[in-house]
Amino acid sequence: MPRTEKQTLVAAFLLACFAVPVQAQNAETPDPASTPVTIDARWGEENAGSWESEYRQQMESVQLRLQEAEATIAALQERVAASDSMESEERENIVGLLGEHWRNAGDPELDIVSYQTHSASGSHSSEKKWYEKYTLRGYSQLRINELTCKSDDSAPPNYIGDRSIGEDQGFYLRRARLIFAGDISDHVYVYLQPDFSGTIPNIVDSTYYAHLRDWYADLYIDTEKVYRFRTGLSKVPYGWENMQSSSNRIPLDRSDSMNSALRNERDLGVFFYWTPTPAQDFFKEVLDLGLKGSGNYGVFALGVYNGQGGALLEQNDHLHTVTRLTLPMVLGDGQHLELGVQAYSGRYAVLSWPISPLGIGPAVRPAGTLETGNRRGWLDERIGGTFVWYPEPIGFQVEWNVGHGPALNDTQTAIVDRSLYGGYAMSMVRLEGPRGGIWFPFFRWTYYQGGYKSELNAPYCHVDEWDIGAEYQISKQVEFTSSYLIANRTNTRPSSAADTLNYGQFEGQVARFQLQVNY
Repeated sequence: MPRTEKQTLVAAFLLACFAVPVQAQNAETPDPASTPVTIDARWGEENAGSWESEYRQQMESVQLRLQEAEATIAALQERVAASDSMESEERENIVGLLGEHWRNAGDPELDIVSYQTHSASGSHSSEKKWYEKYTLRGYSQLRINELTCKSDDSAPPNYIGDRSIGEDQGFYLRRARLIFAGDISDHVYVYLQPDFSGTIPNIVDSTYYAHLRDWYADLYIDTEKVYRFRTGLSKVPYGWENMQSSSNRIPLDRSDSMNSALRNERDLGVFFYWTPTPAQDFFKEVLDLGLKGSGNYGVFALGVYNGQGGALLEQNDHLHTVTRLTLPMVLGDGQHLELGVQAYSGRYAVLSWPISPLGIGPAVRPAGTLETGNRRGWLDERIGGTFVWYPEPIGFQVEWNVGHGPALNDTQTAIVDRSLYGGYAMSMVRLEGPRGGIWFPFFRWTYYQGGYKSELNAPYCHVDEWDIGAEYQISKQVEFTSSYLIANRTNTRPSSAADTLNYGQFEGQVARFQLQVNY
C-alpha cells in the first residue's frame, strides 16, 4: 500500500474518534445532577426538553460524521486494493515479458528491424509502459583457429578481421556485445551498443576492453518511418555485407575488398534514409524468414561523416560524403533479391609506424603520413555495386568496387595515391536439418588489390582467398560455424626492427570454428 494512502486512512480514523467528542466537550452542556429542582414543573420540563434536544442533535451529528468517516475509509480501502492489484499485475507483466524475451531470444537484428518498420508505429510508443519501449539484447562469439599448413616462403599468418589467427593463440572472444534499443517516442529511436572484447592499439598482451560500436538516434519525420535522420556513431551505408550484422552473417569475417573502405564499418556522422513502407516490409521479411538480410538501411541513403573510421579521432577538417541506392524486389515465384550501388568521397589522413623500407636499413616513418606532416590527407574515393539473391534455398551474393586512395608505394618510403579494385562472390544454401536446426553451407572467393588505409602506413595489399564452410543454427540462441580458409594475403602488421622486411604474403590454410550465443 502506498505510504500516502495509509496516512490518509489514519487521519480519517483520528478525525472520527477525536474531533467530534472534543467539540461536544467544549460546548457548555448542563449537567443533570447539578440542575436545581424547583417547584415550577413547567420550567423543569421546558429546561429538560431543551437539554435533551441539544444532546440529541449533537449525537446525530456525531453519528453522521462517523458514517461519513466509514464511507471515506471504505473508499480508500477500495482504492488501495485496486492500486495493489495494479502493481501486482504490472510486476507480473514485467516478469512475463522478460521470461518471454529470454525464451525467444535470437538474432538481435530481428528486434532492430522491427523497431524500424512502420507497423511498429501503430502501437503508439507514447502510450506504452516504460518496459514495453526498450529491449536489451546481445550476443557473444567464441572462436578458435588452427593453422594447418603454410608455404615455406610465407610471411607469418595475419588476418585483419581476426587477431587470433597466428602463432601462440588459443580460444578468443571475438565479440561480446550488449544492445540497448527502443522507441523514446513515435519519432525517436535510440540504439546503444558497447563491445566488451576490444583491444587497445599497440598493446599486444591485453584485450577485452569495453568500447563503443554504435551510439545513435533515429529521428523520424513521419510516424510511418519513411523519412529519418540518423545521428551519432553508426554504420556507414557503403557495402551490403558491411551493413549486415556480424550476428547474422554466414562467413566469420567480412571480405577485405569492401571492408577496407571503412574501419569497423562505422563512423560519426549524420545520415538521411528514405525507406517506403513496402521496402520496410521487405527488409523485415527477409530477416523473419531467416534469409540472412542486412537490415533496414533505406532504399536511398545520403550522409556525411568524419572519415577516419570507427571510434578514432578525426585528424583533418575534411568530411566524407556517402550515398547509396538499393532496389529490393520480390519475383513472381516469391524469390527475394536486391540490387544496389553505393559511392563515397573524402580525404583520409594516414597514420604511420616506423619500418625498414624493403627490409634494408633503419626503421623510418613513410612520408605523406600524419606524423610526417600531412594532416590534410589523401583523396579517398570508391564506387561499388551489389547483387543479392536470397537463399530460397540457393542464394548468391556478389559485390565489387573500384576507386583510388592512399597506399604505400613500391619502395615503401612514402604514401601515394594508388588505384584499387576488388570484391567477393559467395554461394550458399539454406537447408532444414534432419534432426532440427538450419544449415547454411557456403563458399566465398575474395579478391582485393589496393591500399588498406585504416592499417598503419596504408600498406598496398594483395588478397586472393577461398573460404569454405557451414553455419549450423542449433536453436534461436545457439549457432555453430566451421570453415576452412585457403589464404594468400598481405601481412599488414608492421615491425619497427631494422633490416626487417615488412608486408610479405601469408600463404597458408586455417581451420576455423566459432560458437555464437544470442541472448
